[in-house]
Amino acid sequence: MLRIRGTVGDLPVDLTLELDDSDWARLGAQLQATPTASAAAAPVAPAKQDDDLWHKAQAMLRQAGQLSGLELLDQLEGLAGDAATGKRLLVRLRHSAKVKVASGGDTPLYSWIGD
Repeated sequence: MLRIRGTVGDLPVDLTLELDDSDWARLGAQLQATPTASAAAAPVAPAKQDDDLWHKAQAMLRQAGQLSGLELLDQLEGLAGDAATGKRLLVRLRHSAKVKVASGGDTPLYSWIGD
């Protein structure tokens, strides 16, 4: 038996599915035989694009030496072309061994210490 609870929009859902052994076997066979749509359609280019952005973000901070978090985020958003990717790069820099993050009042200061 499989129970699914949650909501669809504002409507509550409480669904119980009863499956016997043959149903479970067929379901398992389908899951193994069918590649997921995301795995089948996953392009290779975004990974390279992410690597390129990562190297450019590091170079940007390396050249500046030190930037406030707000300045760095603004530059990363411009580099990436959107806010979400800029924030991901900022988080990645924050956790990088090549970057030191210190509190600088209202906003942290990011300093390049690598290379």
